[in-house]
Amino acid sequence: MDRAAARDRLIVGLDLPTVNEAEAMVAALGDTVSFYKIGYQLVFAGGLEFARDLAASGKRVFLDMKLLDIDNTVAKGVENIARMGMTMLTVHAYPKAMAAAVQAASGSGLCLLGVTVLTSMDDADLRDAGYQDKAADLVAKRVAQARACGMGGIVCSAAESAQVRSIVGPDMAVVTPGIRPAGAAAGDQKRVVTPADAIAAGSSHLVVARPIVAAPDPGAAAEAILTEMQSAR
Repeated sequence: MDRAAARDRLIVGLDLPTVNEAEAMVAALGDTVSFYKIGYQLVFAGGLEFARDLAASGKRVFLDMKLLDIDNTVAKGVENIARMGMTMLTVHAYPKAMAAAVQAASGSGLCLLGVTVLTSMDDADLRDAGYQDKAADLVAKRVAQARACGMGGIVCSAAESAQVRSIVGPDMAVVTPGIRPAGAAAGDQKRVVTPADAIAAGSSHLVVARPIVAAPDPGAAAEAILTEMQSAR
């Protein structure tokens, strides 16, 4: 993988409290990063307008909203998000929600990602939530349903990337958060993988937040992760 390919596959999570801080981070990272994730924290601080502006500036934006609602509500939300120029959008991997989202996004170029099992959850957490399946089994079930619905990709732990890739084949995106460079703290993530191992396992895109945005030198941290991605075999 060359540097440009690695850059296309690195998504920096702008998990920051204000739009001003997000704007400063994007400026600090400059041309090193071309793809950003915006989630709840920033969305509820004015981040939707920022997301639209970021896309208009030529950056790609992954809007991590994890939509789940009645079919019509999901569809109308997806239609508006597609009009904003977003590149990726998450939907919880329930078949009816995914089917509604796929129909609404048809022809827009928006890549819909099914959220399988959050990377902060392990088998014990799933039992507490009332699921009988283990994490790997539930991921496999939801991945198969996402493929059947025509989703563009999957969000899962990189620990399941190889399993997911074997189900979806070579064309669907496999987007993996919970990425930590070698030696980095896991934080609240329970299933973490290094950048090189995630790429080698079949991840198409890596979402990295704190190891970059909380680093003393975010640009240097991003460059180091790109180098590690390039080393994947």
